[in-house]
Amino acid sequence: MYLIRRVYNVKPGTARRAATLIKQQAAVYTDAGQRSEVQVYFNGGTLPGDTNRVYSQWTADVIDSPYREGNVMPGDVSGAGAKLREIVISNYIEFFELMVPAKEQHE
Repeated sequence: MYLIRRVYNVKPGTARRAATLIKQQAAVYTDAGQRSEVQVYFNGGTLPGDTNRVYSQWTADVIDSPYREGNVMPGDVSGAGAKLREIVISNYIEFFELMVPAKEQHE
């Protein structure tokens, strides 16, 4: 199982707005059955740390390209995407392999 995390560096003061747009996009993919439930998180300024960064993460059994042959892109993610592009400075994606509990390895 994999953990996939996308990291967005956003313009100052826009983290909450970006998080809202990212959550809207994620819901489209989740509702279409193409992504597990997505967690979106950011620092609203009440904690130490970077206040201009937003994260989204989800788990997947396999890592598939959204552009793979036969895949149908879900619904309208472009509305939120266009608004998001206005406030995102940069973004990148990270992939992690999750440790499976020993008892699940033998099932």
